[in-house]
Amino acid sequence: MTMSAAKKLNMIVLAILLAAMLTACGKAPDTGSAQGEAKQDNETAVHHTDNGDITVPKNPQRVVMLADSYLGDFLVLGIKPVGVTDNAFTNAYFQGKLDGIENLGEGTSLEKILELRPDLIVTYAAADNIEQLGKIAPTIPIPYGKKTFRDQLKEFGQLTGREAKADEWIAAWDKKIAEAKPKVQAAVGDKTVSILQPYAKGIYAFGHNYARGGEIIYGEFKLKAPQPIQKEAIDSGIGYANLSLEMLPYYAGDYIFTSAWSGDNADPEVVYGSAVWKGLPAVKNNKVFKLDPRSSLFNDPISLDAELDWIVEQLTRS
Repeated sequence: MTMSAAKKLNMIVLAILLAAMLTACGKAPDTGSAQGEAKQDNETAVHHTDNGDITVPKNPQRVVMLADSYLGDFLVLGIKPVGVTDNAFTNAYFQGKLDGIENLGEGTSLEKILELRPDLIVTYAAADNIEQLGKIAPTIPIPYGKKTFRDQLKEFGQLTGREAKADEWIAAWDKKIAEAKPKVQAAVGDKTVSILQPYAKGIYAFGHNYARGGEIIYGEFKLKAPQPIQKEAIDSGIGYANLSLEMLPYYAGDYIFTSAWSGDNADPEVVYGSAVWKGLPAVKNNKVFKLDPRSSLFNDPISLDAELDWIVEQLTRS
């Protein structure tokens, strides 16, 4: 941030604080149950993060979600953020659930965030403006993919005082998996499954913790990955591997989930139109399933719920 931008931010913060003080001075004190509600809303707790302990409101009312991968976690907990980055609006699984939420674009405008008067901000741990965000409201940095989706939801439940909501979703999810897993394992058997995306410089193969259905395919159903994917993307914990077109036959499973990479403007037909791709057993056997290139980037509870039925349908159809 430039010096002028920092000064402008400080002036805006001071203006908002002054306005809040003047408003408070002009109000009569609340009585009765209103006092109890106000006290409850003002209560805080200490949340432990990799960046240290952060004091947060126990019952946040105005959450700004810059770590859009986790928007669905907050929605299933019954919390509708006041602002979220543009990427979340591209997820078809959120259709009808984002009404009234401010689109913050890339989420880099501190002024826009400040205008929303957040009492809690959630961002990625890799964000380079965490210090500035922390001057606006308590800011929780989340390392992407460090925790399983269950543990991440539990953390958010603890953070917002909604542990019971988190446990409720997990119990319902575990029941669905218990019903679907035997059917899927019986249909797929010992065959292998790949998640592949062409991009400008080659092909990505994804594992168990990088969305695109991997949490379900490898994590929940315990289906086999081709050995190079198992070693490079799953056992390593990294979540993905990078390969060339020439190496594709070694990474391609008997079943392939795929879509064009949405992070660049590469022509996916370089891969899909190649003799190498057309010669893969999965392609010849009609066992290639097209992922939604945008929605599949999410691995939150809402997106996982939506993907589950579709993945089961693809893997169990005759």
